[in-house]
Amino acid sequence: MSKVFATAAEAVADIADGSSLAVGGFGLCGIPSELICGLAELGVSGLEVFSNNCGVDDWGLGILLSAGRIRRVTASYVGENKEFARQYLSGELEVELTPQGTLAERLRAGGAGIPAFYTPAGVGTPVSDGGLPWRYHADGSVAIASPSKETREFGGKTFVLEESIVTDYALVHAEIGDTEGNLVFNKTAMNFNPLAAMAGRVTIAQVEKLVEPGELDPAQVHLPGVFVQRVVHTGVGDKRIEKRTVSA
Repeated sequence: MSKVFATAAEAVADIADGSSLAVGGFGLCGIPSELICGLAELGVSGLEVFSNNCGVDDWGLGILLSAGRIRRVTASYVGENKEFARQYLSGELEVELTPQGTLAERLRAGGAGIPAFYTPAGVGTPVSDGGLPWRYHADGSVAIASPSKETREFGGKTFVLEESIVTDYALVHAEIGDTEGNLVFNKTAMNFNPLAAMAGRVTIAQVEKLVEPGELDPAQVHLPGVFVQRVVHTGVGDKRIEKRTVSA
C-alpha cells in the first residue's frame, strides 16, 4: 500500500475528536503547517498535543488553539502566544510544562519502546515534587495540580522517573522524503521532528521535496521510513519568523 497521500486534508482525514498528537517543530521552524491547516479545516476538537511549544496566535498550533480545538498541551515553552496564556490562566486549557530535554527524551523513548527513564532534570523542584498547576478554575484557583513523581538514587545522586510519550498520531515536517517515508530534515527542523515522528502510532509527514526510493543516500537519512505511515508532498510553504529583528 502506498504511503503517499495527495493532499494534507486527505492525510489527516481520520483524526478524530480527542486524539493525541505529537507535533514537530521548534518555535516556528520546521512546523507541519499544512497538516495543521488541514486538521483545522477538519473541525476536530478535544485534542491533546505534545509539542515543544504551541505556535503563535495566528500560525502553527496557534490556529487550533484559537479555534478552541485543543484540550491539553504538554510543552516546554509557552512562547509568544497570548491566547495560550489567556486560555491557561482562565481555566480553558490544561497545560503540563516539562523541561525541554525531558520532553525530547520522553518522545524518543516512546518511539523506542522504553516505558520510562530516570533523569536528574527537575529533581527537588515542583517537576518532581508535584504541585505545578495543570489547570486553573475560572477564579484563578488551582483545579488540577501535577502529582509527585517517583525518585531514586543512583551513585549517590537523586533522579526522577519520567514516563515516555506515545500518541495516536504525529505530524511532522521534513525537507526531503521518499515515497517509503524515509526523511531528511533541515538544520533546526531536526530538533523535535524526528522525536515527534517516533512517538506517533500513525506518523504523517509533509515534505518539501518528494523523491523515489533509492534517490536518497542511506547515510543522509535522518529518520527511517519504518516510523512514517503517510507522506504528503506540500512543496516549500510559508516560513514565518517568530521575532523579526532588523537594524534601524
